[in-house]
Amino acid sequence: VQLQASGGGLVQAGGSLRLSCTASGFILPHFANAWFRQAPGKERESVSCISNKDGRTYYADSVKGRFTMSRDNVKNTMYLQMSNLKPEDTAAYYCATDPLFACSSDLEQDYDHWGQGTQVTVSS
Repeated sequence: VQLQASGGGLVQAGGSLRLSCTASGFILPHFANAWFRQAPGKERESVSCISNKDGRTYYADSVKGRFTMSRDNVKNTMYLQMSNLKPEDTAAYYCATDPLFACSSDLEQDYDHWGQGTQVTVSS
């Protein structure tokens, strides 16, 4: 059982990146799928989540209108398309899955599988 994240990098402010996270050993749509991020010296925060209960996608206020989360069920992969990136988006980004709460929780302990993290750095 594994989540493999990729797609991070260095980009200028206003630029775009797409993160990918492929699952192996389990089926993504059976779980809530989420992206978190953690900036240096800060706590890990929820960025976006797709509910396995109603299919809705939720976003943190700080990324609404700029980030789009999606999933390809055939490829068993979730994505985070990030546009109009800002220096404050600089962080390590992690994908995760939640078997119980259908995106109603943003607590780390409620997510049972985590990707290894991919670094996004936005220069001003």
